[in-house]
Amino acid sequence: MAAAVLQIDLVFSRPDTTLAVTRGAARVMLDLGYAPLLEVGLPNGRRADVMALGPRGDIIIVEVKSGLEDYRVDRKWHEYGPFCDAFYFAVAPEFPEGVLPEEPGLIVADGFGGAVVRAAPSSPLAPARRKALTIAFGRLGAMRTLREPVGG
Repeated sequence: MAAAVLQIDLVFSRPDTTLAVTRGAARVMLDLGYAPLLEVGLPNGRRADVMALGPRGDIIIVEVKSGLEDYRVDRKWHEYGPFCDAFYFAVAPEFPEGVLPEEPGLIVADGFGGAVVRAAPSSPLAPARRKALTIAFGRLGAMRTLREPVGG
């Protein structure tokens, strides 16, 4: 008699996948010594899913892609480069290989963490822009702490 095989298919909605990949990418940034903020508005009107400030003042932006369709319909990623030293895509482990362009870095992540699969090339910011972004980053982080209830 053949043993029964139990198959479990995990299906995540796009918002669940986005949240999991975003959390994982932020954890990767923490593991690398960066201080990440989520949902950061940029001077050009775009919003970075994750922006992280490094111990030497370098800035990384991570664009989260919840799936293939999300990548195909959203082509604004070229507009992040002027506001970071390095740019990464972050995707779930099940994201199809070979679809994303080679230029950006690549992080594969889930809700528990992730890994840098491909390092992003460095494109250093101009000093004046770095200063402006660093000040804005610090102010945003400080303002967000005030939204949190004290002691909780």
